[in-house]
Amino acid sequence: MNTSMNNVLTGSQTNVSATRKVLRNTYALLSMTLLFSALVAGISMSLNLPHPGILLTLGGYFGLLFATTKFRNSSLGIAFVFALTGFMGYTLGPILNSYLSMANGAELVMTAMGATGVIFLSLSAYALVSRKDFSFMGSFLMVGILVAFIAGLAAMFFEIQALSLVVSSMFVLLMSGLILYQTSDIIHGGETNYIMATVTLYVSIFNLFTSLLHLLGFMNGED
Repeated sequence: MNTSMNNVLTGSQTNVSATRKVLRNTYALLSMTLLFSALVAGISMSLNLPHPGILLTLGGYFGLLFATTKFRNSSLGIAFVFALTGFMGYTLGPILNSYLSMANGAELVMTAMGATGVIFLSLSAYALVSRKDFSFMGSFLMVGILVAFIAGLAAMFFEIQALSLVVSSMFVLLMSGLILYQTSDIIHGGETNYIMATVTLYVSIFNLFTSLLHLLGFMNGED
């Protein structure tokens, strides 16, 4: 009896320790990738590099995401995480330059950045403190992101501004939900790979920021 109880307690302590390690590694790597992405975006802005275009952007993103997933259990996976986030930082540079060229562009960028930080920190803190299980959101988020992605491509190719705004609004909600889902998944042991957890949270933050920027730009009559 005592032996069984000890085994249960030991197993529980091991799970808690493993979860804390994944959380710690995830937030450490996320912080580094965000800084690295910001650095690359800054270089892209200072050199006034052109946007690579939708096809190259999608090809680079999905290609690097595939490589990161394939090598997620090795140190090479970390290299691909930085390659992926650096590439996304490069694509962000020209977008930021276009907004900064507006009359109140700096204010728009800072507002979007601040709102993104508040949303991410608030939702992460809520998931960590409440320890609620948001796994039920998984299927909804997967379908929603797929629909929003397809709608976004349609809005871009057919130049439908109203649809583009709807897509940005969808992404704000979906990325907020994804932050809750991913943080909850780590806490409850569903996600044990900090590399993939980092990628999911980074993509959530990136899309949340660009979507808010788009919406704010439209509301200010500059988009």
